[in-house]
This record gives sequence, C-alpha cells and structure tokens, in this order.
Amino acid sequence: MSSISSGIELNQINHELALELYKGMLLPRLVEEKMLILLRQGRISKWFSGIGQEAIAVGVTMAMQSDEYILPMHRNLGVFTSRGIPLWKLFAQWQGKLEGFTKGRDRSFHFGTQEYKIIGMISHLGPQLGVADGIALAQKLRNSQKATVVFTGEGGTSEGDFHEALNVASVWDLPVLFCIENNGYGLSTPTSEQYRCENLADRAIGYGMESHVIDGNNIIEVYHKTSQILEDMRKNPRPVLIEFKTFRRRGHEEASGTKYVPDELMDYWEQRDPVRMLEQELLDKQYITSADILEWSDEIKSQIEDHLNIAFAKAEPNSTIEKELADVYKPVTYNNTTSNGETENIRFVDAIHKGLKSAMRAHEDLIIMGQDIADYGGVFKITDGFLEEFGKDRVRNTPICESAIVEVAMGLSIAGMKAVVEMQFADFVSSGFNPIVNYLAKSHYRWNQNADVVIRMPCGAGVGAGPFHSQTNESWFYTIPGLKIVYPSSPADAKGLLIAAINDPNPVLYFEHKALYRSIYGDVPIDDVEIEIGKARLVCEGKDATIITYGAAVHWVLPLIGDFEETMDVLDLRTLSPLDVETILTSIKKTGRVLLVSEDNLTGSVSSDIASMIGESCFEYLDAPVMRIGSIDTPIPFHKDLESDYLPQKRIKESLKSLLEY
Repeated sequence: MSSISSGIELNQINHELALELYKGMLLPRLVEEKMLILLRQGRISKWFSGIGQEAIAVGVTMAMQSDEYILPMHRNLGVFTSRGIPLWKLFAQWQGKLEGFTKGRDRSFHFGTQEYKIIGMISHLGPQLGVADGIALAQKLRNSQKATVVFTGEGGTSEGDFHEALNVASVWDLPVLFCIENNGYGLSTPTSEQYRCENLADRAIGYGMESHVIDGNNIIEVYHKTSQILEDMRKNPRPVLIEFKTFRRRGHEEASGTKYVPDELMDYWEQRDPVRMLEQELLDKQYITSADILEWSDEIKSQIEDHLNIAFAKAEPNSTIEKELADVYKPVTYNNTTSNGETENIRFVDAIHKGLKSAMRAHEDLIIMGQDIADYGGVFKITDGFLEEFGKDRVRNTPICESAIVEVAMGLSIAGMKAVVEMQFADFVSSGFNPIVNYLAKSHYRWNQNADVVIRMPCGAGVGAGPFHSQTNESWFYTIPGLKIVYPSSPADAKGLLIAAINDPNPVLYFEHKALYRSIYGDVPIDDVEIEIGKARLVCEGKDATIITYGAAVHWVLPLIGDFEETMDVLDLRTLSPLDVETILTSIKKTGRVLLVSEDNLTGSVSSDIASMIGESCFEYLDAPVMRIGSIDTPIPFHKDLESDYLPQKRIKESLKSLLEY
C-alpha cells in the first residue's frame, strides 16, 4: 500500500477505539461501493455519495450518547450505520420497499426513526436546523443533560433558516451542535461563489457562539474534539458551531458527475481519504495487518450481500387509496365533547384566552411561542397574564423568525411535547411557509411522525389594517394534505375548537378573525369541551336554499335571512380541512340551491373548490347554478371606503336574491 502522510495522532485515543473507528468507516465505505454498483444496474434509483467524508459522520455519531438525537444529511451514511440500523432495513428504504422506513413514500435518507434517534432531512435543507433547536429546547426544559447534533453543508449556510436557527439557539442557550460539512461544492458551485468569509466558523461570532474548525478527514481529531465539546455542552447547555473541512469527491448525486472539479484538486483529496489515512497509520503502528483488513472487508461484504438478499425479498408497496389517505393524519380520539351545561357570556377574544389557558393547565408539556407574547401578552392580549402563571420556560418570546419558530415547534413534537405558535398576524406566516407545508404537513405520511403543533393565525379585514395585516389566507394551505384548518366564528366554537386543536396530535392552522375579537359575544361552556374538528354547524335551518360560510362572514349572512320569505340552511363550516362534505351535501340535496360566502377572494379559494365539489356530487339536485361571493381580486386596501368596496358584505343580499329568483 502507498504511504499517506496522515497527521493523525493515535495517542489521543486507545488502541481498541482506534480499531472501532476504522471499522466504523470501513462499513459505510463498502456499503457505498456496493450501492454504486446497484445504481448502475438500475436496482436503486438515486445515490448521494459520501465517499471521502465518512470520518465526520462516524466520528461525530460515535462521540454521542446513543439516546441523543442526531439530524444528518444525505451524505451521512455513517450516522445510520454507526447507530446500528440493520443494513437490510436501509436497503429496503433505498429500494422503496414496504418495510423501509417510509413504506416507499420517500427515498434516500428522507426519513426519521425514533428507535435510533435519527431525524432525517428533507430536500429543503434549512428546516432541520430549527427542528434541532426544538429537540434541544425539550432536552433543556427537562434538564436531561443531553445534546442534539445537526448537520448541514456549506451551501445550506446561505439559507435564512441557518441564520434563524443559530440565532434562536444562541438567544435561548440551546445545547445544539451545528455541524457544517464544508466539502467544497454545492452541486457544481464552488465555495468561492458561496461565501466571502475565510471560514464559515467565523460566522458564529455574530451570534455570540463558540466555534471550531476541524479537519473533517481526520477521524481521530473529529472524534476527540467532538467528544470534548459535547461533554461540556451537556454540563453547560449552549450551542456550538463546528466547521469540518472535507471534500466531495463524487457528484452531487451520481448523475451529476465531477467534470467541473480540477484534476489536481481531486488528486489532493484522494490522498487525504479518511479511511486510507487511518488505515495507513494503524498499519505503521502495527496495530493491524493487511490480512486483518482483508478479513474485515470480506466479512462486511458478506454481511452486505446477506442483507441485500433479505431486502430484495421484502414486499413492494401494495397499498390502496384508502390506506394512503388514512396515513395523512394521525388518528384522533375525542374524549370531552359534552358540557355540564354551565356557561358564561364572553367575547370571542376571551374564549380564545380561556381555551389556551385551559390547555396550558391540562398539558404540562405544552409550550407557547411567539413575538411579544410573554410580558406584553401579545399584540391582541390573548396571552395576558400567562407569564405569571406558567413561567418564561413555557411562555416564550421569540425573535422575529417565523420559519425557525415553526421548526422549533416541530422539534418539540419530535421530542414528545406540544407547541402553540402565535403568528402576530396571519400575513406573516409567509415567512414560515416552507416548514409548515413541507415539514409539518408531510411528516406523518412520510415516516409516521406526528407534528403536534397549533399555529394561531390572527387574520381578516374590516379593521383598516391594509395589505399586510388583513389577509385571510386560508387558501394558501387548503391544497396541502396533512394540515388541518380551523376557522371558528363564535366564542363557543373558538374555545372548543382551540382545545380540540391542541389535543390533536396533527398540525392545525387555527384562524381567528381580528374583527370578531371584541365585537362578538356568546355563551361559552365553562368546562373544557372539545368540538370535533371536521364537523360543520347548522346555524339555522330552512328548505329553500343553503348558505355555506365560515369566519366573520357568518355574521354578515345571518342578519339578512329575515329579509326574505324563504327559509334557508346556514352552514358554518368551522373546519375547512378536513371538510364536512357529508353535511354540505345533505343540506344541498334538501334545498337545491346554494350560495357560498367568504371573505377571501374567489380565485383559487376554498369556496371555489367546494363549489366544484358540489357541481360534481349534486348536479341532479340543483335548481340553480352554484353561486359564490367573495372579496374582489385585489390586495386589501387600507382606507375604510376602499376596504368596504373590497369586501363582499354589500353584495351578499343581491346575490342571495338572485339565487332565490333563479
């Protein structure tokens, strides 16, 4: 074997550990070499190679405690092998087998496993950084003396999620080890075109965070330094940033190739191969022999073949549409749906306040987060007094970083806790859109991990707040499977649906109309009654037409009913997803006429989708075209006269008249 100058100091660890680290790298190396063969044979569909980077994944994972969470990337095969996941299970995952971690629903390393405390990535690289914050927050609140490790690449450090996650971790002193694998290229873009600082570790200065630069191809250094850092983090919780210098010697994925890499650069890093460097050092020190290497390699290759045969024999996915739909949400049981009858007449805003407070008392593991919600009580005073009762650990002011806080909430759920996130205004959810629709919504379907998160969404016009504080943006999320969307119109529903949403283990977007906060009163059960999510409410009953509406629009419709001789069903949807289709169709089959009324503009709206469904399902029962009315197709204006023209209130009566006269 050719001699390689390693720079490895074996005296930092004992003989047995050095051999363990070597075998730890040899296993993923040989697995990868086999996967590249299978890829060429068309037996797996995709591969993101980590050849040459094994020292980081293996060294960091072996430095951790087995019950500490680790969030790897797609070149961190050594994380999965070092945690002892059976190879056949990994092979089944990569082949899309039913017994893979995602039942064929996702590929590669896009999965998690609570059994091995590994939380896989999604293709949008940034969110896992904030998720690590949430897991670490749970560990810190429980005083578990555990650390969380999360990986990203140098390319991922350009994403806003990187900044937000590091900032939150720093402000809250969370025990997160942020690991940057600086491997030279983001697909084909070199580091010189990605950032200007000398080292990415230097960015930690801006967050008041400790940082280190480590030779990512020297597994002894990786293991030794990471072990020391993690041990100190467990005793003194805080975030630490490590930049591992390494190199990607194969394509971003195999189809990409490496033609853009200069030959001399590739030659240099091939000489710094982490497996070969440690191997040579062990040979030089006479800790091992060439015969040992051959024996271990043959054993691993035999193991790989045996486990491949097991995986090949596993079943392909053979699901049904019904089974697929059933796995979108985690099943829910409603336990407290009846009241003792005692009520109080309170405002809409008070009902939300009381529902949230009841949930905080019922769930000691419930954390609420948002801008200005602690001392200030939130801009609408929903959480006024919460800090005094529940303390700053559970009532958490956040930096202005909607994306990271949604991700923190997901991390809390992964760690077995509940979270409520207040968007100061529903409009601001656009800054946290990605983790909601790509992480929270898809987790249960992908790998059976629920997202026990409620996002409160103060929304709606009629208060003269203009284009950025008045949107009712439920349609943004209506097309996303996996999200529940709740939109109450009465104080009783506001409390009961909020309690149900927090009890629900699935992600819930809870819309609360600002114009109703202090204008609408109603009788609300004093006890904590759940209102089942997915059930509409028949507000009033008739035979001549059906009005379908929700939110503030319910209060626009009801005063108009008495102006007509005809009687009407008024359905308050209360929940937009899942939609109570049965109640809608039952009413329309009775009345034969329908008007959908919403505050949202009609283009691409919930009303438009429901109208389409009615046309398909009830055509033979209809005595008139399905009619809709909503706001006009402009942004929401500020001036009260312009806002009045924007909203549909003045046009509802005429639309209803046209429907009845058709």
